[in-house]
Amino acid sequence: MRKILVIAYYWPPAGGPGVQRWLKFVKYLPELGLDPIVYVPENPSYPIIDNKLVNEVPSSIRILKRPIKEPYGWASILSKKKTKTISSGIIKEKDPSFIEKVLLWIRGNFFIPDARKLWVKPSISYLAKVIADEGITTIVTTGPPHSLHLIGLGLKKKYNIQWVADFRDPWTSIGYHKSLRLTNYAHLKHKALEKGVLLRADKIVVTSRTTKLEFEAITPKPIKVITNGFDDELPLVALDKKFTISHIGSLLTGRNPLGFWKAVQELLSENELFKDALHIQLAGVVGEEVLQSIKDFGLTDYVEQLGYLPHDKVLETQQKSQLLLLLEIDSKETKGIIPGKLFEYLNAKRPILAIGPQGWEAGAMVVDHKAGTFCLHNNVATLKTVLLEAFHQYEKGTLGCSSEGVEQYHRRALTESLAKFI
Repeated sequence: MRKILVIAYYWPPAGGPGVQRWLKFVKYLPELGLDPIVYVPENPSYPIIDNKLVNEVPSSIRILKRPIKEPYGWASILSKKKTKTISSGIIKEKDPSFIEKVLLWIRGNFFIPDARKLWVKPSISYLAKVIADEGITTIVTTGPPHSLHLIGLGLKKKYNIQWVADFRDPWTSIGYHKSLRLTNYAHLKHKALEKGVLLRADKIVVTSRTTKLEFEAITPKPIKVITNGFDDELPLVALDKKFTISHIGSLLTGRNPLGFWKAVQELLSENELFKDALHIQLAGVVGEEVLQSIKDFGLTDYVEQLGYLPHDKVLETQQKSQLLLLLEIDSKETKGIIPGKLFEYLNAKRPILAIGPQGWEAGAMVVDHKAGTFCLHNNVATLKTVLLEAFHQYEKGTLGCSSEGVEQYHRRALTESLAKFI
């Protein structure tokens, strides 16, 4: 079989959505004539751990590891709690503390493109021998962190190899860049590195049409949209008896659904049956400002924080929920973000309430696949109507989902598309 080298940062026991994509790709690539060798850090600072995912790594896959130096240990001298929060992606937007401002400024301006930049040069040196010894002709880098694309860039300069750059998220247009307090120099440096990668990679993979259009304005190289997906055979579980609305994944400050909280608050005051049945579940890290909003709207007694759940429990929670909540930041920069959880939501076959920005690609997918409803953040009246209609169906025992055309997002089908592109 033809060998390919996959360079990744997130790998079991890392938890969260970043690990799922390539964990599943390498599962199916050998069936398609490709033998993946995976290169990952030996001692990474993963913000989320899910040890159960280690059992999903195919035993036939070779894993190469080398040490990585990351700045989070040094930064924790200033504040261990703030450092862990920022490394998890929770950035406080309102009234950040002095320490938070300092940490964000250092992160944005000293570690370009990101905090894993110190792994680039050692990895290029180590992988040079691997490429020669194994006869590898194709490498894949997956980011973020986008430092890994710089490893690909360095190897491409040294060897006549095919380099495929996989972007799970955009680079310079990602929403959190605005929070990093970048200097003009740092901003231009990010742009230059992004352009360099897009021009030198032989092929580029993205997860949304929006990102494809963005990158096509920068590079003439072939770009393929391969979304995230679902893989798991789902056990049959009984629906929650309460009117359970569940959000899976980190609920960052920018995603705070103020319109949704307002709609729920009004329905609670208007409908006693709704009040008796409502149960909202938040699985994952929740930002402080989100928690404050829940308190301000008087919803504390109706909201349960589940914390981080192992992936198997996530699948169970999705299936048991009456309604699944999909949220994105209300910004034009996020209209091309398609959360990985969307595809597992589709597989769970529970109705989805998607709330995001105008023109949100993920919201359109929910509607196109007849999997639920898409609303704008500030449209409280529409949100109330949607929630009340779902509640009435719940009361009748008819709340369900008749999604169509989701088979294309199975991990095996997506891997076939990837293998053909490679």
